[in-house]
Amino acid sequence: PGLHWPADLYVEGHDQYRGWFQSSLLVGVVTHGASPYRAVVTHGHVVDAAGKKMSKSLGNVVAPQALIKEFGADTLRLWVAAVDFREDLPISKEIIARTAEPYRKIRNTVRFLLSNLAGFDPARDSVPLAELRPLDAHFLRRGKALAGRVAAAYESFEFHAVYHALNNFCNVDLSALYLHILKDRLYCSHPADPARRSAQWALYRLARMLTTVMAPILTFTADEAWEFLPGDKPASVHLAPFDLLADVADDDGSDACFARLWPLVDEINKLLETRRQAGDFGKSLEAAAVLGGDRTALDADLAAAGVTIEEVCIVSQAISGGEGTASASYPGLRVAVERAAGTPCPRCWQVVAPAGHPDHPEL
Repeated sequence: PGLHWPADLYVEGHDQYRGWFQSSLLVGVVTHGASPYRAVVTHGHVVDAAGKKMSKSLGNVVAPQALIKEFGADTLRLWVAAVDFREDLPISKEIIARTAEPYRKIRNTVRFLLSNLAGFDPARDSVPLAELRPLDAHFLRRGKALAGRVAAAYESFEFHAVYHALNNFCNVDLSALYLHILKDRLYCSHPADPARRSAQWALYRLARMLTTVMAPILTFTADEAWEFLPGDKPASVHLAPFDLLADVADDDGSDACFARLWPLVDEINKLLETRRQAGDFGKSLEAAAVLGGDRTALDADLAAAGVTIEEVCIVSQAISGGEGTASASYPGLRVAVERAAGTPCPRCWQVVAPAGHPDHPEL
């Protein structure tokens, strides 16, 4: 029941070109006048780290169950996705161990998204897309672009492209950039603050998208994450369609501003790291960004993107003046960093002038 002729797909090793593929094709043409399959996918064979065929006599057999016991099934599945299956696939404990790190990073990124949805009800706390903070809308658009690339890669059996896209998005777009910037909004704002709700709505949509698109590869991790995802949903992630964020609007014009801002953020971060290594300060919140020269283009981009230098660079202050280094991102702008003046707030850790509240003079 449910089977049809011709078959949608034949999957075999590359040793079957003159075997099953050819014999099946000949029989199909003779008996039905057509190919018995619509598409063919061939794969290489799993070999040892030296590229040799595994055999008991050579003692080079790598048992999958042993790898699963040590690293987990999803780490092994991620390795399968990461390699080009059309070639022979070297495997060893050391090779799988190298895959464990990107797996942990993807898992920890999804864990961060879910952990910041405590108390969040999508039905009650949803934010209209038009009312999202520009930064949140920007990263939803980046998530939409990722989902589209991943879906297309699945369709063309480019599973290694799925792996690289997910790994890069989780590590670069989210962990190293967006989620780092969001922490102040998530941790220090009132639970119902509109800015915090905007961030949570974006995190929820990204978590749902990531969980659904990684499910074919990270099967068990996606199942586990799905249990903690709030809101109405199918009983299993494997019963849910890919959430491709289709309702997320296209660029409203601010993406070009962000495209210019991120290289500037990198420039300032490099200056911060140099001063940090010199022992001038520890955390970036102990610093101030000094912006001199022509700020016209920068100020216009900041206004259009709805962010501040303090927010995106995670510094306590942004001040004007000073010589600094010529910016490659904004002609005429000069940037430098220095220790921020003031007292660290024990609540948000920003170095600011105390507000002078009589009950909490240190804030």
